[in-house]
Amino acid sequence: MIEEITKQDLPFDEKVKIFNQVTQELYDWLGVNHPSLNVQLVPADKVIGNDYNPNHVAPPEMKLLKLSIKKDGVTMPVVVCDTPEDKKHPYTVVDGFHRTTVIQHDKQINDSLHGYVPVSRLNKSLEDRITATVRHNMARGTHQVELSAKLVTMLKKHNWTNARIGMELGMDADEVLRLKQITGLAEAFKNEEFSKSWI
Repeated sequence: MIEEITKQDLPFDEKVKIFNQVTQELYDWLGVNHPSLNVQLVPADKVIGNDYNPNHVAPPEMKLLKLSIKKDGVTMPVVVCDTPEDKKHPYTVVDGFHRTTVIQHDKQINDSLHGYVPVSRLNKSLEDRITATVRHNMARGTHQVELSAKLVTMLKKHNWTNARIGMELGMDADEVLRLKQITGLAEAFKNEEFSKSWI
């Protein structure tokens, strides 16, 4: 099958369709539920960063990231969630915002990928997208405290318990409480039964 396909001189967009179909079929056939095994190519202009990413990269690191991609290529796919409700940007970044930014805005890199971004796709609700982003960032040790605190507050507004926040973000009860205190928002402690926080 591959030999027959490679003999054809197809436009790149057609090659992408075939690539995505083949990788999806192989992923389904393999039956291993790890998104990194199913890299797809999606148009770079269809991917948007999330508005809750607490990971910021300083200009020198961004410059190094750009150089790294130019020298070594994209070595890790961007992790995205499907957001079909957004017709203009049906893919929202969970992890890889800075890689996406470089791919979208550096002409040489964008041209080398023919305007596409390699992605691994997750199927997550908004709340689960947020926690997935936090987990990815914390695993690399790049999560900013103030923004982490704001995320904890936001999850509390979605009626998440301290226990659920801790479990989903890999934090103990003291960490969750400290992050809530950092925001200085009384609302984060609204209706809180403080006597239970020590249990």
